[in-house]
Amino acid sequence: MVVRRHSRPRGWAWALGVAVVKPALLATTRPHWVGGEHIPASGGCLVVLNHISHLDPLTAAHLVHDHGRVPRYLAKSGLFENRFWRFFFTACGQIPVERLGTNAVGAYDAAVAAVRAGECVVVYPEGTITRDPDLWPMTGRSGAARIALATGCPVVPVGQWGAQALLAPYATRPDLYPRKPIRMHVGESVDLDDLLGCAPTRAVVEAATERIMDTITALVAQVRDETPPVERFDLERSGRHRTGDPDRPAGEHRLDPATHPQQPDPGRPGSPRSVPSRTPSKETSE
Repeated sequence: MVVRRHSRPRGWAWALGVAVVKPALLATTRPHWVGGEHIPASGGCLVVLNHISHLDPLTAAHLVHDHGRVPRYLAKSGLFENRFWRFFFTACGQIPVERLGTNAVGAYDAAVAAVRAGECVVVYPEGTITRDPDLWPMTGRSGAARIALATGCPVVPVGQWGAQALLAPYATRPDLYPRKPIRMHVGESVDLDDLLGCAPTRAVVEAATERIMDTITALVAQVRDETPPVERFDLERSGRHRTGDPDRPAGEHRLDPATHPQQPDPGRPGSPRSVPSRTPSKETSE
């Protein structure tokens, strides 16, 4: 459903992508959006979300696109290795980044330039799908905070829940039916005003990152109607790998719980669980 019309041309790549992806999303999901008016209608901004599924970029694009903005992502560089996808994603204005590589500075510069040019840049501050056992937001990386401090742009937080039911973290096959509710709460811009005039020292960047993650976590708690952990999961201290399925031993193929129901997987984040449903009072849904 279109909440706000686009004021700027989308380009052929986005028109094609929307024509292909949006019907599939509407056939498999039931979006419930709250607070979408906080996404600026124009001007450079960051939209920051918690990361719970490989389908997150699609569900987030649905939210942002239908509120009149064309989202630009910091996308992992592996998506650009195929010649066709490199051409398509480049036409969509996506920004390649090697999460463990040396081009992070180039991706940061491109994101800053996009924001200053009036674009809406979508960032997952955790940098990868959360490793928290219950899919709560984990500690954030500094990219979103550094972009925000460099540009002074609005940082629009989104807490989301539901995509993991459609495609569990690192699963290979989605659970398409019945349609899954995708709940997204959009909050007011994160207040970083007192940090904007400061030198971007490590302490300042960490403070900004913590505010962003605190706000996202509070929104996730609202959308889940649950209380988050007192201490946020810290990926660096856990010693777990930042990329790839963290639960798959090296060289071993892990059965997909979605396709092997006879193999229970209680430790898999996002596996079916009893999460109280919550229908907010003011929401846009379909």
